[in-house]
Amino acid sequence: MNGMKKNGLRARSHASWLAFFLHRVSGVLLTIFLPFHFWTLGLALESEAALDTALKWYEHPLFKIGEWLLVFLLAAHALGGLRLLLLEFSPWRGLRPDMISAGVASAAAVSIVFLIAALG
Repeated sequence: MNGMKKNGLRARSHASWLAFFLHRVSGVLLTIFLPFHFWTLGLALESEAALDTALKWYEHPLFKIGEWLLVFLLAAHALGGLRLLLLEFSPWRGLRPDMISAGVASAAAVSIVFLIAALG
């Protein structure tokens, strides 16, 4: 029984499990974000004043951090999905930790560029 726990912890520290976890968590968080996004878009149809009120809330620094996190999650989810498609439909085999590293680094780079543009 102890061997199973030890192996389970070792598996969860592997890059492919971390990529799996990031892909699932980013998907769930993006799904939670969508109703709020649609609600804001609905305000635009309601009235200009209603949309302006919501947009003023979104100027708060906490929302700016949320936007940055959203961009990171979107990039990580998209690149993780692309990695899975490449593994599924390409001749490559194995876990390809280099693709995981490249995906996370690219998602971080995209989100940092967004952050710099948002602050500037």
